[in-house]
Amino acid sequence: MSNFDRAYSNTVWLGIYKIVGLILVSLLILTVSYENANADKNGIIKIPKHDWSSQLVGAEVVGELMKMVGEKIEYVPINSKIVYQSMADGDIDIVHSAFGSSYTKALGSGGIEEILTHDAVSREDWWYPWYVERACPGLPDWKALGKCSAKFARADSDGKGVFIGGPVDWLKHDAEKIEALGMNFIVKNVDSAEAIWAELDAAVKQKKPIVIFNWSPNFIGAKYAGKFVNFPKYDPQCETNASWGINPNALYDCGNPANEHLKLAVNSDFKKNHPKAYKVIKKINFSSSDVDKMANYVDTDGLEVSHAAEQWFKDHKKKWSKWVK
Repeated sequence: MSNFDRAYSNTVWLGIYKIVGLILVSLLILTVSYENANADKNGIIKIPKHDWSSQLVGAEVVGELMKMVGEKIEYVPINSKIVYQSMADGDIDIVHSAFGSSYTKALGSGGIEEILTHDAVSREDWWYPWYVERACPGLPDWKALGKCSAKFARADSDGKGVFIGGPVDWLKHDAEKIEALGMNFIVKNVDSAEAIWAELDAAVKQKKPIVIFNWSPNFIGAKYAGKFVNFPKYDPQCETNASWGINPNALYDCGNPANEHLKLAVNSDFKKNHPKAYKVIKKINFSSSDVDKMANYVDTDGLEVSHAAEQWFKDHKKKWSKWVK
């Protein structure tokens, strides 16, 4: 082989070595990046936070339980109506108080594992304090509101009764319910749970008729006696089939689900990604009293959410210590 041939051969092999080296380095970078991405995704448990006290405190209680078994957690503020789809997509890991039609719909679409049913029973709908029945005989039947709607009117409601609803993004379909049932009411949406309670406190102080959006369990049942309005019984078709129900031309001609147990659910990869945490969450079980107290610490005792969670742990050590064994 001539010197020229030998030099040419060395140059070719050197080029091949460089190309192979670049490929190996690229593969190494891709492998490390993939592993780091998975580590980031699988290493942190993302827990949603909404905008009512019992949920916020419960989220921190669950978060602290996860920390007890060595997990890292992140709290994610998120709308309660999109949280279930976010869990199915893997952007949220745990929802500790799942309920309602949006949850049922997301559960049926896949990507979510329902872990357990809490002892806590939930209901959310129109609610009024005890003295309102004197002003509006016939309650809690919803038809009574139609006969005495003027007693719930305000200066700016054109003679119509006013229902105090939660934030618009809670998506409770109260305006659709009013229209479907032919009620002489309008919805006044306020921007927080605290604003609902402020409206209620002011009305109770003066014994003025009021009807609000409320839910249980929470602290209000312990503070004021009252009742939920009895609307036509809920059926899933009420939200999807206009011909179902008392108004054959409208959806939402019914009440909300009553006596629905809260659920705990995770995204479908949770067990694989967080086996220790998975064992803990299978033991968690909140009662209605637990949820009441979580709300009460904040809304009555005035504790910050994190301090309320600490207080819950102090008051319920016998209960939660069994969950992390």
